[in-house]
Amino acid sequence: MHTLLNLAVSLSLASPLICGSAMAQDLCSGYGPQTPRDISQTFGSNTRLFAMAPSATKLNLCNIHTHTNAEHKGPDFTISAGSGEHGGYKCNESASLTAAELAEPGHGGGAYHGVKPGDTIEVHWVHSSCDVEPGKGLGSCLSDTCANPQLRVETQVFLVVNDPDALNFMDFSYQGNMSNGLHQAKTLPTGTGEPVVFAGSTTGPSYTEQACSPFQVTWSVRPQCAKLDINSLNVWAAVGNVFEEDHSHGVRQLVTAPELLAPIN
Repeated sequence: MHTLLNLAVSLSLASPLICGSAMAQDLCSGYGPQTPRDISQTFGSNTRLFAMAPSATKLNLCNIHTHTNAEHKGPDFTISAGSGEHGGYKCNESASLTAAELAEPGHGGGAYHGVKPGDTIEVHWVHSSCDVEPGKGLGSCLSDTCANPQLRVETQVFLVVNDPDALNFMDFSYQGNMSNGLHQAKTLPTGTGEPVVFAGSTTGPSYTEQACSPFQVTWSVRPQCAKLDINSLNVWAAVGNVFEEDHSHGVRQLVTAPELLAPIN
């Protein structure tokens, strides 16, 4: 989830709680289920339970951010991008893009950094049960009177291309949109498969299987990639957004230990 969990920066980038020695190879213990995961696998033996968050339509949108390469692994994003902060997974169609789709707009560069045509990104729409307004980082998902909200992240993996006929990110942006008194994205992606819903945590490169996230998050991850026009990401940054997002973030490596995963029902 975006490097977003730093109480001041983002649900994905928060400072980790280190379990034991920073150099220890043992899994963290005493934590709830972790994220990201392979959504095609339903196993998990973490038994720490928490109430799953309501649907996104019943919560306030509090943050939108992106990660370059998918943090999760799914049926349509299985190509490994390696380890570390810039690892993760790429969409299966990455190797079959046309020269036009891979062309850099304006001969390179743009208002939104850390993404180029041919890249895969994972977008997180973070929702909170608190009565809050959208803004920068996890701090926007909390308040003085609501320090332990229910959190839900709606997730879509995109293959970024230079093509005005591809999906437009501005259609999925916030831009002050309200619905039934709640802050909401203008729309969320559809047509990319039934979302896989499971219990997990926040993400981002600060966390590992030895340094776990303490936050409890309901995840809703769509299993198929969709093509997204890079020019629309640049517009999102150029016109300004309340989230102060102008670049794509790093990833947390896949969590595979059953002890750190919740079963998917």
